[in-house]
Order: sequence, then C-alpha cells, then structure tokens
Amino acid sequence: MIEGYITRAGREKLIKEVEELRERKKILSREIGEAMEKGDLSENAEYHAAKERMGEVLRRIDAAQTKLSKAKLIEEVQGDADTVAIGIKVTLQDKATGDEITYSLVGSEDSDPTEGRISVYSPMAQGLLGKKQGEEAEVTLPAGKRVFKILKTEPAL
Repeated sequence: MIEGYITRAGREKLIKEVEELRERKKILSREIGEAMEKGDLSENAEYHAAKERMGEVLRRIDAAQTKLSKAKLIEEVQGDADTVAIGIKVTLQDKATGDEITYSLVGSEDSDPTEGRISVYSPMAQGLLGKKQGEEAEVTLPAGKRVFKILKTEPAL
C-alpha cells in the first residue's frame, strides 16, 4: 500500500490548517487566562470548556504536523504513465452500464471525490492500482463488485 504521499496543493492546505489552528490556540489561551481570573476552577464551566477546546486544537495541530513531516511530496508521476498509480488520471468505462468516469489518484489529503480526485486508499483505487490502459479491473466496492475497462491513463500532476 502507498503511504504518506501528498501533492503540493495538499501540502499547502495542511500548512494553512496548522496556521489557522495556531491562531485558534492563541485565542483559546486568552480565554483560559480570562476564565482562570474568575476564581474557583472546579466550578468554572468557561474554563473547562476552553480547556477541552484547547485539547482538541492541540491534537489537530499535532496530527497535521505529523502528516506534513512524514508525507512525501509528489510532483510528477513515478514510473509508467500507462499504469494506474498515484498521480495518474484514469478514464474508466463501467462494463455493466457503459458509463465513463474519470478519476485522478491522489493521497488522502488531496482527495475530493466531488472533484474527481480519489485517495489511493479508496476501494476504487485499490482495485485499479497496477492495471494498464486497455485492461479490465474487477473492483470490490461497498455496493458490490464492478468491472471497469481502463480506457485512458495520463499524468494528473
């Protein structure tokens, strides 16, 4: 399985998220300080709520920074552009319906199925990885097995 890949756009999105979370952390620090000034912390709902929100923000910052530090930046297709892999845009034909659909295979951070970008970890991508243009792939999806013909592959990056 392919792990830890991210495009430049996905990387920038994560960096922006970390920056926004750091700003939120500053605001929460002030809120915690203000709540502490109100006295008895054992019965101070504002204090406890702010501490809880701070914990969530810190977890999200840590998760995003971990992804950034471990992710390998992909800027070009590695290997043969005729083979379905991360960074490839693939056009498929559903053998049952004849419908055509196009997906770009990307890392988890870059996926947006509504925009035609699916994670290489998705069931669809897992069934297509390693297949070549012209081949058929039987893909196990949540709704059952489907067969797709790979009509075209091209670099998506």
